[in-house]
Amino acid sequence: MHRRAFLTSVFGASAAVAGLSGCARGDAAADTGAATEPLAHKVPAGTNLKIASYLGQQQLQFRLAKLPGLPFKVSDWVNIGAGPDVINAFRARSLDLSNNAGIPPIQAHYQGFDAKIVAIDITRKPNYLFATRPGSDIRAVADFKGRKLAFSQGQAQGVVLLRALKKAGLAYDEVKLVPLTSNQFFTALQSGQVDVAPLAINQAPAYLKQYASKGARSIPTDVVDLLNLLWAPQSVLNDPAKAAAIAAYIPQWAKGQVWQYEHPDVWNEEFYVKTQNLTPAQARGITELANKPLFPPSWDEAVTWEQETADLLAEGGFVKKFDVSSLFDHRFESLAAEAVPEEYRR
Repeated sequence: MHRRAFLTSVFGASAAVAGLSGCARGDAAADTGAATEPLAHKVPAGTNLKIASYLGQQQLQFRLAKLPGLPFKVSDWVNIGAGPDVINAFRARSLDLSNNAGIPPIQAHYQGFDAKIVAIDITRKPNYLFATRPGSDIRAVADFKGRKLAFSQGQAQGVVLLRALKKAGLAYDEVKLVPLTSNQFFTALQSGQVDVAPLAINQAPAYLKQYASKGARSIPTDVVDLLNLLWAPQSVLNDPAKAAAIAAYIPQWAKGQVWQYEHPDVWNEEFYVKTQNLTPAQARGITELANKPLFPPSWDEAVTWEQETADLLAEGGFVKKFDVSSLFDHRFESLAAEAVPEEYRR
């Protein structure tokens, strides 16, 4: 498929609607250039943020960890997670801060929307695997040649797939990339629309429980999606009060992740079992594969990895080549690392 047509098919309708919303407010014109004012040490009274919390995980984590109250109001915990959806919510000004992987900020830049990364958590172990459709004979990434692969350009799953193909020595024209978003992957696998889809490790058990008996299987990969990050629209960061609130939120975000990692039994029961209806054994299987949260005092590695990702997308014609250093707001660089014990600073 021609790359330009591919981009249009994936993002055309939603990006067009969101683009109208953004342009109506003059986002592109008003938000160019990184904010450079020093962060305020105190959050002004009356400040509020709308923060992403997919499946309610963030507020549950904060509650279980018994962290101190935030010095601002969270006016809405938005149940949103997928990168394309987050970008649209940013454009509509219905979201101020989100937790995503490294690829959505690249996609936002390509769409002309200005947003910045404000916190980094490094993931060292793979958090995705590949799942096959029922009855498939695929057993390794090398077998992807000539097959239909679910591909979401604006999400972490997309870059994991591209990196896996590159590692296996497969060119883009040797496979069939099927443009989908991650919430369509299950249905696409079940129906045979695709042969393979990348699934998050915590999603795979539910799929395999239902279809392993029908010949579906998982294919592990050692490809990592290095960045777990917080990012925000430039328009939000240009507001000194909201920027101060984000600076106050980042340490809590980091501490919450450390608490979750150190208390897997509690998290398994309260989140996976009680809210996701997984069995205790399935929950343990997920947390045993969980990444230890690592908050680097320096973002150098993150910038390098993000540049490699953007270059990989540019090589395939999915985005134009650019310098990703423009995606990072270094005013926030040390805040997460300073909030956690030494063993979580890498």
